[in-house]
Amino acid sequence: MGTKYEPMSLARLATHLASADTDRIRWKLVWEFMEEYRWEPAETRAGLLRDEPGPVGDARWDVLLAALAEHLLAQADLAPPAWVDLRVLRRAWFPAELAIHRADALAWAPAAFRKHGVYLSVHDLSAA
Repeated sequence: MGTKYEPMSLARLATHLASADTDRIRWKLVWEFMEEYRWEPAETRAGLLRDEPGPVGDARWDVLLAALAEHLLAQADLAPPAWVDLRVLRRAWFPAELAIHRADALAWAPAAFRKHGVYLSVHDLSAA
């Protein structure tokens, strides 16, 4: 008996992020989500982002999920779900370790990410 493929939702991604041991693994999971999301038909994409993800155990990653949902929905000209408004960092997070990458993120972070306090370059998202 085979199993039917189901694309990863943001809520499922949060579950995987919560059980990941390192940030490196977390980023790989985010990139995997992005790849699956890109291959989904436009009419099913929004459904992958609507349900509020459970806590990851790290506020930065919880907020990243909100920023990601808002960013991807904006690309489809859709409003974000209400739950994203509650997730904002008090102190900005620059996931990049190198100063040059931080400068790039400061200049190129999408609006949804800046709004939530996550400075991740749009180039990093497209590479995901």
